[in-house]
Amino acid sequence: MSGNKNFVLGVYSDEDELLKAIPQVRESGVKIHEVFSPFPVHGIDDVLGYKRSNLSIAAFLFGLLGTTLALTMQIGMMAVDWPMIVGGKDHLPFPTFIPVTFELTVLLAAFGMCGTFFVASNLRPWAKPRIFDERITDDKHVVVVDIDKQKMSEAEIKSVFEKAGAEEINNKQFD
Repeated sequence: MSGNKNFVLGVYSDEDELLKAIPQVRESGVKIHEVFSPFPVHGIDDVLGYKRSNLSIAAFLFGLLGTTLALTMQIGMMAVDWPMIVGGKDHLPFPTFIPVTFELTVLLAAFGMCGTFFVASNLRPWAKPRIFDERITDDKHVVVVDIDKQKMSEAEIKSVFEKAGAEEINNKQFD
């Protein structure tokens, strides 16, 4: 049973009950693996103790890369590779660079942010998702606890979920 992963699931029907239960579970010393919900629950990030994402920093850096590439490309084409005087205008007409620079900045920021999200979230097209409970896409909120990463026994974790008001407590095992 070395490759198997064992989990305990606490199932809730109402998001308010879920938001009240999560601090109780965390204060009892149980480390929550993940919380699944059929819709976004306002304030759940704060209750789970998640920090602000660094995705905005990645977006800024990819946008900066897009701006740099756009300006380098245009300056290289217009002033270095093929300098032409058209109508007595300068070789570097910066106002005409604005649309291309803006578009490449937005393009690289968007693609870079999506790529960073996929890599950070370990989302791969060939990955087989773990479905803990079919009802998480319909009407149930599920708090998942990885038994192998706890200092408490499975029975103690289940009693914590009972005290926290879980309407169902289930086990789930993955190979």
